[in-house]
Amino acid sequence: MKPKFSFGIPETALALIDSCEQSVNVFEAYEDLVDASLGGPGKLSYEVSYEVAGRGKVTEAIVHRVTNGISANYVEPYMRRRDPDTMVIADDLPTDKTKYSERFGGSFDPLRAETIEWLRQQDLAVFFFRIGLLESSRYGMAIAPANAGFFAMGLAMLQPILRLSDIPADVQVYAVIYVAPPFRHTHFDGKQIVVHNRLGNVYEIFAYNLYPGPSAKKGIYGVLLTIGEDEGWATTHCSAVESISPYDNITRFMHEGASGGGKSEMLQHIVREPSGEVLIGTNSVTGEQRSIQIPRFCEIRPVCDDMATVHPDLQTDSRRLRLLDAENSWFIRTDNITGYGIDPVLEKVTINATQPLLFLNIKTHPGGTALIWNHTEDEPGKPCPNPRVIVPRTLFDAVDHPVHIDVRSFGVRTPPCTAENPTYGILGLFHFLPPSLAWLWRLVSPRGHANPSIISTGKGMESEGVGSYWPFATGKKVRHANLLLEQIAEKTDTRYVLTPNQYVGVWKVGFRAQLLMREYLTRRGNSKLRPDQIGQARCPLLGYELEFLTIEGSKIPSRFLKTYKQPEVGMEGYDKGAAILTEFFKKELEQYRTPELSELGHRIIETCLNNGTVEDYERLITRK
Repeated sequence: MKPKFSFGIPETALALIDSCEQSVNVFEAYEDLVDASLGGPGKLSYEVSYEVAGRGKVTEAIVHRVTNGISANYVEPYMRRRDPDTMVIADDLPTDKTKYSERFGGSFDPLRAETIEWLRQQDLAVFFFRIGLLESSRYGMAIAPANAGFFAMGLAMLQPILRLSDIPADVQVYAVIYVAPPFRHTHFDGKQIVVHNRLGNVYEIFAYNLYPGPSAKKGIYGVLLTIGEDEGWATTHCSAVESISPYDNITRFMHEGASGGGKSEMLQHIVREPSGEVLIGTNSVTGEQRSIQIPRFCEIRPVCDDMATVHPDLQTDSRRLRLLDAENSWFIRTDNITGYGIDPVLEKVTINATQPLLFLNIKTHPGGTALIWNHTEDEPGKPCPNPRVIVPRTLFDAVDHPVHIDVRSFGVRTPPCTAENPTYGILGLFHFLPPSLAWLWRLVSPRGHANPSIISTGKGMESEGVGSYWPFATGKKVRHANLLLEQIAEKTDTRYVLTPNQYVGVWKVGFRAQLLMREYLTRRGNSKLRPDQIGQARCPLLGYELEFLTIEGSKIPSRFLKTYKQPEVGMEGYDKGAAILTEFFKKELEQYRTPELSELGHRIIETCLNNGTVEDYERLITRK
């Protein structure tokens, strides 16, 4: 007997459920999808396979039941990371994104009908969820083939799955995700494709692959961005953490950046060396290491991991930005965890999980325990750079209410820089930015060096686009540029910081730069820097650089603060790197010079194009 619903469901989705030739199972708790991920109760291993015309049986993933949840491994290495060219738009609403008709020729309507017909012949898994954690959040639903239970489980964890009895009768479901994996082989040459179809009061997502990144996670992100674009607010691409100093000072950080920019890492603790010291970095030329002593670290409480709602209803009269997590679980990348003891908190949560977790690209055995440092190999001796685990935020000591932000940082993956091989890796340990310059970094959003989360296009330095969330947005980029500028111009008590990861000049630092920044600024609280402690950076795009830095009595060498003081870089290497960065900014900013951009936005961009100074940027947005 087909399920009945007391609330509103989009016509196409309801017709599909009513006419389905096979079974329709409605799930009301994500834990119920554990057995579905394995094709039924009692099984330890399962192949997710489909019959594909002209190819026969194609296996997409191997799923294992493990003591701490479900582990899924994709057969193709290509499917283990998000393809940056996944999104296409099927509708005729305003967009700067590639349309389905432009990329594939013709209307999406025939394929849409074919997809619905294919789903009608499958056993189906259906569930409903809230889109975000606001009380006013809209509602969504997912319709997937039952054998894609692990994919459905991931989505049901990321956004709060609902019991039918918890959905009010006056609700009209707004978004529907249709999952049809074999179509990537029959229609898209094996590529990950997600089609967004905005139909007024209904938002359809057609996911033609089983990697959750571009659809279950970033697809819903696209829905949130579309809602915010219509209503005048943004879902920012960030993590946030509440940091408590040894002296009980509380500072709240919001860390933004492109994929791989250190968002999840901002929630991690600093790992000590066996000696008890904290390693700052290793010189990639000489092999020299530099460490400092920090007797006691700050206590950290996570707020969000990757997406935060900055809704008008959350704001107060404070001139600090206020946000709330937009997700119910976190999609955590563990490539930097290469052995036991690197992140004890996450290791304990995932090994001793009190709820089933979903592991992706983690090497497991049926019935065993998934360990987040056992990364699946893309080829012998080459670990997958994008191992993941989805963990409900309730398993962490996470802040469950909106918070005001004191420091808004932006992370950039930087390559090594030398005088012989200059790059944009000229950033010091961290820089302070004027608000207007902070906005420019969010327009340009460098994707950066050796990005582990996505498939590289091999084009060198690239932009992730406005807000660093542009790959997931469906509308007009200038609209988002204006929304972000309004945020920054109104909330002038929030401070802005720029921090690299991977390299500071020739020094390999990993993510320690942003973690040391967090330790230092938490200890300072709202106290002002001494005038002799900061100065204008040699490259104006880097705002202010530190003259000296001391953490708990340990002095950070100046070569980590000013990369031109490194003999391998020098003034020559720095200035060439600055020229690379400046040219990149000027090229990327041209696309925003349209009549729709605000007058203030035009003035900020003109300042950059005219080689403005840090003082010029300061004058554009006055700190109240």
